[in-house]
Amino acid sequence: MSSVELKNVFKKYDGGVVAVSDFTLYIEDKEFIILVGPSGCGKSTTLRMIAGLEEISEGQVFIGERLVNDVQPKDRDIAMVFQNYALYPHMTVFDNMAFGLKLRKVPKDEIKRRVHEAARVLEIEHLLDRKPKALSGGQRQRVALGRAIVREPKVFLLDEPLSNLDAKLRVQMRIEITKLHQRLQTTFIYVTHDQTEALTMGTRIVVMKDGFVQQVDSPLSLYDKPNNMFVAGFLGTPQINFFNSMLTEKGSDLWLTFNNTSIKLPAEKATPTVREYLGKEVVMAVRPEAIRDDEAHLAISPDTKVTASVEVVEMLGSETLLYLTIDGVSAIARVNPRNTAAVGDVVPMCFEASRIQIFDKDTEKVIVN
Repeated sequence: MSSVELKNVFKKYDGGVVAVSDFTLYIEDKEFIILVGPSGCGKSTTLRMIAGLEEISEGQVFIGERLVNDVQPKDRDIAMVFQNYALYPHMTVFDNMAFGLKLRKVPKDEIKRRVHEAARVLEIEHLLDRKPKALSGGQRQRVALGRAIVREPKVFLLDEPLSNLDAKLRVQMRIEITKLHQRLQTTFIYVTHDQTEALTMGTRIVVMKDGFVQQVDSPLSLYDKPNNMFVAGFLGTPQINFFNSMLTEKGSDLWLTFNNTSIKLPAEKATPTVREYLGKEVVMAVRPEAIRDDEAHLAISPDTKVTASVEVVEMLGSETLLYLTIDGVSAIARVNPRNTAAVGDVVPMCFEASRIQIFDKDTEKVIVN
């Protein structure tokens, strides 16, 4: 098992294109870390540099205490699981899983033991004699994972391994990969553009945009305390609501005003840093679940009350999403599934004051959250 460290890593292509800029990160032994971001943000390129499949333009990569910049991929003691499974179609499942071990001249008895053990863990022992064309997408992905497991590597690298699966199977495989990490106790580095995968699987998440690391933190900290508007908007489904607002003062209280609606900022958020923005336009952000319609919150939150017009209602069984217009601004609220609001209704709602976040409109950096 092993830690991984990247120090000031850059990836530059011909023509001046910079895919990854100054990437610095220490990944602890046995950690499950997720690289997440939109397409083209540099996450897969970073993973491929760790694997040795992409040359590092600047910086250093360590696996354990060993500098691996000039070490061949096969000698880095890593195993990679690809998006497209990359199975050999003419080989059985057993031979696909055993192939890497045979190249390393591992004894036949040891190969058989490792393959059967991995197949048992992944519940694919009954598939060992089949060829890939006779497998479902989920079964092929398990075989690809099994091929990595038998190598017993120091580090697992997974590049969007679930993106070719249907929604139900993705949920199932998310759980299986998480259980696999807990069982193997090995370092996992996992790339995805799906923020739900990131929030549910990782011990820490690296959020990337345009080759730059935006924030590294635990899932809950990223969700509740984002560094900037990109992180706030990227993580969470439905997306966080943004309101361009003016920060004003009435007496000793601070208020956020958009159009004709004013929201009182709770005293604990009226910090000296926030007060520097008095009279200026800022961006107020509120998560969908922090826009409340229940009587209890409405009764105790008169200073954050708003009037909302219901545009669309999505009933999802466990919850209902209301697509609203609040004083000319579009917003989404996640409410109780027993909510009876209908399209065209005008309803009272309130913002959960403690969940309000404020960002600098120009720099998009957080002011308070």
